[in-house]
Amino acid sequence: MPASLAPFLDPQTGQIDVAALLDAYEALARNAETLVPVPGRDTDDQTRLRFRRAIGVPDTPDGYTITVNHPRLAVCPEVNRRLHDAAFTPAQAQLVYDLAVERVMPVIEAMGQDQRAETDLATLVEHFGGEDRWAEISRQLSAWGKAHLPRDVYMALASTREGVLALSRMMAEGEPGLVPSAGAGGAGGGGTDETDLKALMRDPRYWKHRDPTVVRRVAEGFRRLYPGGA
Repeated sequence: MPASLAPFLDPQTGQIDVAALLDAYEALARNAETLVPVPGRDTDDQTRLRFRRAIGVPDTPDGYTITVNHPRLAVCPEVNRRLHDAAFTPAQAQLVYDLAVERVMPVIEAMGQDQRAETDLATLVEHFGGEDRWAEISRQLSAWGKAHLPRDVYMALASTREGVLALSRMMAEGEPGLVPSAGAGGAGGGGTDETDLKALMRDPRYWKHRDPTVVRRVAEGFRRLYPGGA
């Protein structure tokens, strides 16, 4: 007796329950009518469309509803078109964007930070008069900044060209705080004060994402507070 018939055996007689077997066959036949064949190489367009709809693929790329959890990544119509051509379901399309945020963006950001660091270093070396002069000044700036500034503020300043130039101006003026006292900067004129600059430099948009708007606000704040600097 085939094992597949075991569910249809009468437990008392051991004989096949023909009624139960017929019911199962009819249920299978009804379900088969709703099944959609997996498209092959020679499948016609209508069958292919039925299959795509059956698994949840929208009729057009615009049918995807994508959530992008990164400020520097946006939904791309061309990417969506290619995902749609490949019959990606909405969940699969969302996964592509999620993986881009999780795996790709950190690599791009790290590359961008390395490039900015190299550019900033070259600019500082030129500004201070060459490699030897920069080596000495950078040592002095490091010692002065660590001695006079909170660690997080010093680290934020030392990580950018604008911040290093601000450190140099502060050290030259002998200012033990982040900014000069009231009256030395743009107080009262809408200028950035000490609290504003500290908050901006702690903001990930400044030290991590390098948001152009935030970077510009910090740089302009330093220029207003230290108008005589380079």
